Amino acid sequence: MIAIVDYKAGNLRSVARVLEKLDVPCRITHDPGEILGAERVIFPGVGAAGQAMADLTHLGLDRVLGRVFEKGTPFLGICLGAQIILDRSEEDGAKGLGLISGEVKRFPTRLFSGTERLKIPHMGWNRVDVMRRHPVLEGIESEDEFYFVHAYYPMPASRSRIIGVTEYGMGFPSVIGQANLIAMQFHPEKSGNPGLHLIHNFCRWDGQDVE
Repeated sequence: MIAIVDYKAGNLRSVARVLEKLDVPCRITHDPGEILGAERVIFPGVGAAGQAMADLTHLGLDRVLGRVFEKGTPFLGICLGAQIILDRSEEDGAKGLGLISGEVKRFPTRLFSGTERLKIPHMGWNRVDVMRRHPVLEGIESEDEFYFVHAYYPMPASRSRIIGVTEYGMGFPSVIGQANLIAMQFHPEKSGNPGLHLIHNFCRWDGQDVE
């Protein structure tokens, strides 16, 4: 069973629907026992980092997710769940879970592609350039596009934690990971067949990285 972590951060049903389409048993839950006993854990979310961390702490899930990571359970972070796994965020000055060393940065106010000023938040479809091999990204092609909605992005302290990079006026890490944890700034559950392929890969992944 895959546990989808429920901490009031939204976007849970869309993740569950993809897993149901793949015929993978899942449960949306905030129960610590269910999360710790799951074969895999998905940590999605949309919203603000400060409120998300407050809700996680109130539910005691900050400690639970730390234990999931320590146990070696395959762990997928999505969007906000790819940010608050780091140490801290420029959004709300929030402290993160510290599962991967680094911080969450805000896009510059003035961001350009050539002479065109780009909108923030970054919203829409974009490609991911794979920086190093990872089982969850196996089969992803250079032309595949994924759906983004964000004004902040994760920046690990070590470049070795960056798995994929996306260009939006600047290159930013869009897939990061360490050991049994992989996290994506985009929404694979809203990214059509390429996103479905990534989630399918995650459902087969044993939590071992190739770094």
